[in-house]
Amino acid sequence: MNLVLLSGGSGQRLWPLSNDIRSKQFIKIFHNEKGELESMVQRVYRQIKTVDTDATVTIATSKSQVSAIHNQLGEDVGISVEPCRRDTFPAIALAAAYLKDVQGVGEEEAVVVCPVDPYVENDYFEALKALGDRAAVSSANLVLMGIEPTYPSEKYGYIIPTSKDNLSKVSMFKEKPTQDVAAQYIAQGALWNGGVFAFKLGYVLKRAHELIDFVDYNDLFDKYDTLNKISFDYAVVEHEPEIEVMRFAGTWKDLGTWNTLTEAMDSHAVGEALFNQTCDNVHVVNELGVPILCMGLKDVVVSASPEGILVSDKEESSYIKPFVNTLDTKVMFAEKSWGSFRILDIEDESQTLKVTLMPGHHMNYHSHQHRDEVWTIISGEGRTVVDGMEQKVTVGDVITMAAGCRHTIIADTELQLIEVQLGKEISVDDKQKYDYEF
Repeated sequence: MNLVLLSGGSGQRLWPLSNDIRSKQFIKIFHNEKGELESMVQRVYRQIKTVDTDATVTIATSKSQVSAIHNQLGEDVGISVEPCRRDTFPAIALAAAYLKDVQGVGEEEAVVVCPVDPYVENDYFEALKALGDRAAVSSANLVLMGIEPTYPSEKYGYIIPTSKDNLSKVSMFKEKPTQDVAAQYIAQGALWNGGVFAFKLGYVLKRAHELIDFVDYNDLFDKYDTLNKISFDYAVVEHEPEIEVMRFAGTWKDLGTWNTLTEAMDSHAVGEALFNQTCDNVHVVNELGVPILCMGLKDVVVSASPEGILVSDKEESSYIKPFVNTLDTKVMFAEKSWGSFRILDIEDESQTLKVTLMPGHHMNYHSHQHRDEVWTIISGEGRTVVDGMEQKVTVGDVITMAAGCRHTIIADTELQLIEVQLGKEISVDDKQKYDYEF
């Protein structure tokens, strides 16, 4: 199975745990079979590999999410990087070119495209595999998955099939309706449009070349910022005369708000939280490392991170976005390909971070023009490289780097350090990278 997972979106609806760098699919709120916390993207990737160990998985995403993907899924997963956001048609076109020119996938092979963040069980991926198998032999250029509706929702578009068979031709598509109209659609056998497409790779490449002037993957990547923003539905689906839809009646949830997310959580608390006996339907996600005590609350979500604290009625939490737009917040936590960092303190001319590196990983070899840095090792062992000189470091060691000094650190075990940045101009953009033979 060739599977493209679309990983986009910003993190406003699940503030304060998500932001432009850390979208909802990277928040660790579920428990795996070992009892360890995992994120939506880790859960989906694990499910895919359970159903099809040989599946080729490519994630189409923005530059800002690449580090988090490598951190959570490792280095083996394929990534089609969008230089900027241009909606789903350019993203799928770029991913298709990546599959052909970088991964060597043949144009006659079937490809399935779906969002990275649905809450589903393994039968969903069994259905995706069947969808790809159908696309490989169907006379229709597109085969879609239609989700059996569980209620007349105003949040989703609808696919109107020609029959109520498991596989049928598509009669028409309908945009997000009112609740009454949605009920009428469902009575006719309509399905939710879950944004899942299957096709032969050559078909989408042909459509991409018809709509975009490009030679190959590298050429399309270079001119990506000049492309029009348009969805795959508008650019391709609406112009295709013959489309098939396959019904899916299993578990499928769009966890786009705190209300829907807490419905799928397998425990009432992630992080340290206490509830008295009069609490009812209360969920806490706490990343602060201090206790949260809830008393006498009903239908409430509490979320705490270094970027803020949310206390909300669950239904009201759906309307968070306008309020978050008024906040001038700084990213206080981020996952990188080598580990993660959390900002502990910010002053006018200093910033203090706690940095965690995974075993065998390292930062880029880099320098800063406008700030000095001091590292204090608080756990683990590793090696620092400062202006080309390598030395071992362990707990209690202190390393000082002046502005302009080239430096990196390599973790031999999991390694934690406190980084103090000192300077009048402290900025994430003040970084120059260099080549180094690790």
